[in-house]
Amino acid sequence: MFPHRLAVRLNILAGSLLVAGSVVAADLLQVYREALVNDAQYASARATVEAGREKLPQGLAGLLPTIGATANSVWNQNDYSPKNSPGWSRDFNSNGWNLNLTQPLFRWQNIVQYDQAHWQVAQAEANFAQASQDLILRVAQAYFDVLYAEENLKAVRAAKRSIALQLEQAKKNFEVGTATITDTHEAQSRYDLASAQELAGENELQVRQYALRVIVGKDVGTLSRLRAEATLQPPQPASMEKWVEAAENDSFSVQAQQAAVEVASREVERQRAGHYPTLDAVANYGTNKTMSSNNPLETDVRNIGLQLTIPLYQGGAVNSRTREAAANRTAAASSLENARRSASLAAKQAYLGVVNGLAQVGALHAALVSSKSALESNKLGYEVGVRINIDVLNAEQQVYLTTRDLAKARFDTLLAQLRLKAAVGALSETDLERINPLFEAQ
Repeated sequence: MFPHRLAVRLNILAGSLLVAGSVVAADLLQVYREALVNDAQYASARATVEAGREKLPQGLAGLLPTIGATANSVWNQNDYSPKNSPGWSRDFNSNGWNLNLTQPLFRWQNIVQYDQAHWQVAQAEANFAQASQDLILRVAQAYFDVLYAEENLKAVRAAKRSIALQLEQAKKNFEVGTATITDTHEAQSRYDLASAQELAGENELQVRQYALRVIVGKDVGTLSRLRAEATLQPPQPASMEKWVEAAENDSFSVQAQQAAVEVASREVERQRAGHYPTLDAVANYGTNKTMSSNNPLETDVRNIGLQLTIPLYQGGAVNSRTREAAANRTAAASSLENARRSASLAAKQAYLGVVNGLAQVGALHAALVSSKSALESNKLGYEVGVRINIDVLNAEQQVYLTTRDLAKARFDTLLAQLRLKAAVGALSETDLERINPLFEAQ
């Protein structure tokens, strides 16, 4: 029986390892595509742009004819009672229906509103494009935050292992009388601090994982990590002025605000049109029947003509709304200037973030090579007896810390690259496809 049970357990273990080995880490592109479907903020933006597109058919409706129909059925009871003479009473039913058509020929406010609707749709589309870019940035930021939290936790745990060995050594030295109790207390204090940092690191990792889950809508599991040999590219063109110029003209926030200025300008004209006359073509067709027993009557109504309406005085409301629209136009123009300045600043910050990030990555990569060389030297020294185990652990801790800092610099540089493309309105899924091969399954 024993060999049989052992075989069963080995089969179960092999199956578990096979399942574990088949788990594929989620890469950046997969996480983004999940967020496209599940992110609530992006879904809200998508519904908002769908609502904004309806402005165009609504504006067109003001230029098209309107048709209405009415019908009625009335029971009539008339009593006539004159003085000094007999009266009479008449009861009858009357029915009728009417069909009317109105075709605007000249309503300037409707013409302006249709033109305005095009800009309202353009504004909605620009806002949605900005929301699409924001989703890419939010996914990348959350993804990189999780990976950095993992690297930070590795470094903290490496430090804790080194301090734990130092604490153990301090206790032994105190027992044999070669060190004071102060050394033990200092080592214990450092170990307690490292334990607290480990708890903080674990908590930070859980928070970052949950932040990514909020965007994606579910737990994505293990994430692909950045390859150690991943090479980051400098911005092209390598001119900050060109990026700034493109941001001031092509940023989606600038485009949306430019459309808002056009909408506000046409609103001034639309409100001023409240003083203008309107001309409509009108047509009516209907029938009225009086079902009186004494004198039944049926009347058919057919007419067509022109209707001119001239507004004379509306209590000053038109002038007030025109002044209000003019003030809103001034505010929109100021917001456009602010949007241009903000886009310029974002482009400068992102460009410098890429350039300085690449320099920092290079410096930290050199520091990591040195840290690994120091670790190998300490290992060799430990083997020949000129270094102790604490020296090796300290060197190992330095490697983890440098690896963490290098990963942070790479993540920041990648994010700066994405933000630079977003600043000029050029960020898309293609950019994620370009950097996705830099990651590999853990």
